[in-house]
Amino acid sequence: MSHGGLYSTEEVRRRAVQALERGIGVAHVAEAYGVHRGTVHRWLVRYSLQGVQGLARQPGSGRPRKLTELGETDFRWLVLQPASAFGYETDLWTVGRLQVVLEEYLGIDLSKDTVWRRLREAGLTYQKPERQYWEADEEARQEWLRREVPRIRRIVRKFRAILYFQDESNVSLTAFLGKTWSLRGVTPKAKVTGQRGGVAAMSAIARRGYLLFRLYDKRIASAEVMEFLGQMLRHHPRRHLVVVMDQAPPHVSKATTAFIESQARLHVFYLPKYSPDWNPDEKVWNHLKHHELKAHGAKTKEDLKVLTTQKLTSMSRDPQLVQGLYFRCCVADFFG
Repeated sequence: MSHGGLYSTEEVRRRAVQALERGIGVAHVAEAYGVHRGTVHRWLVRYSLQGVQGLARQPGSGRPRKLTELGETDFRWLVLQPASAFGYETDLWTVGRLQVVLEEYLGIDLSKDTVWRRLREAGLTYQKPERQYWEADEEARQEWLRREVPRIRRIVRKFRAILYFQDESNVSLTAFLGKTWSLRGVTPKAKVTGQRGGVAAMSAIARRGYLLFRLYDKRIASAEVMEFLGQMLRHHPRRHLVVVMDQAPPHVSKATTAFIESQARLHVFYLPKYSPDWNPDEKVWNHLKHHELKAHGAKTKEDLKVLTTQKLTSMSRDPQLVQGLYFRCCVADFFG
């Protein structure tokens, strides 16, 4: 059988799956049977869901159908798998990719509209994934949950402290544009500045709906970190503060460490490396850039600084919004 295209019979599919079960790699099975690796992946999925019966090609009427053959549980399971498990180079699904896999799995013809409709009916939405770094040490992350989370909770209870998560970011003159409506085939235009640059910013968020921030005209270094921590202490003159932040060099420098140790009301803990998904303050920057400052019209750094200050001030005066951002982060659940 060649790549170009003889029909794969049920017997061939069964033999291919049996080869996979014996431990032969997908690439070798695909080469042996003259098919694409993605096809072999899909055979395996069909076998996992329906057994041998799933390897039989189902006759189609040639007309679009509504995927009634596939239950909602199985449909969700399929979509929540990485697309790479079905032979694609990346993990992300598109409607086109899903259409191809479903047509191969069900042996019927589908329209993209049918796939869209079924996605919506299953409660699935098109979302931008969060980054997870290859360098992240999952064992170290789990150890942090076992050891550091109880320590943080003890310190918060002992001093009746306010727990903050801190982070910094750069707000760019190059705005995130988002999407808008336009006539089919006519790409809409949005005027933006061609200048480069941005504003350095630092913020801290607490579950009670507190949001503190500060903007800088220069790159953030140890001096700015110490200044911001001091600002937080002045904002809460009689309270102990527990601040959780990442291990960026300005956070763990000798100067910053010495400053932290000199402040009796300040207790700092560090997240495991490459764990931005565990910092609720990341949600502040995501919301600011993708919602509050979407398609902003700032032309200069000064314009951007003024606009960013306005937007962060407005956010800080909306405790419900801030709490919503805080609890979008999974780690927030560990601290109530």
